[in-house]
Amino acid sequence: MAQPLFHLAFPVSNLEATKDFFIDVLGCSTGRQSERWIDFDFFGHQVVAHLAEDEHTPATTNPVDGKQVPASHFGVILDWDDWHDLAEKLKLDYLIEVHDKIELDRVKMFENAIIGVNNRNLKTFEVDIQNSINLKQEFNGKNIFVSESG
Repeated sequence: MAQPLFHLAFPVSNLEATKDFFIDVLGCSTGRQSERWIDFDFFGHQVVAHLAEDEHTPATTNPVDGKQVPASHFGVILDWDDWHDLAEKLKLDYLIEVHDKIELDRVKMFENAIIGVNNRNLKTFEVDIQNSINLKQEFNGKNIFVSESG
């Protein structure tokens, strides 16, 4: 069975800026459109930006893995090669942040990535540089190592 497609509509305050971002930055193509909305092909899925000048309020967030994540969000999950290609196309430098050995083990297979070790304990907010010192010993050397928050 083919992967099901999804449709997602979301409000925007500036339709032209949204169109520029989806086309020029992400490389999406457009579908139907009017003066108040526009369809985009977002990695094979349909997302629709609707002009809604009055609907923007501060984002509600929820804790996810120790971070505050906006409740309203969407994205695409790419494999490493596709992500790397997109980052190169957009001329992006990016940092993969880890907090502990478990997270570092998840990203060890990457090469030529910037790996940032955050020394801040997200539960107590204490900073301990020893976290970077310990994780540096586990580092594979195929990436750039950065020590953060400390």
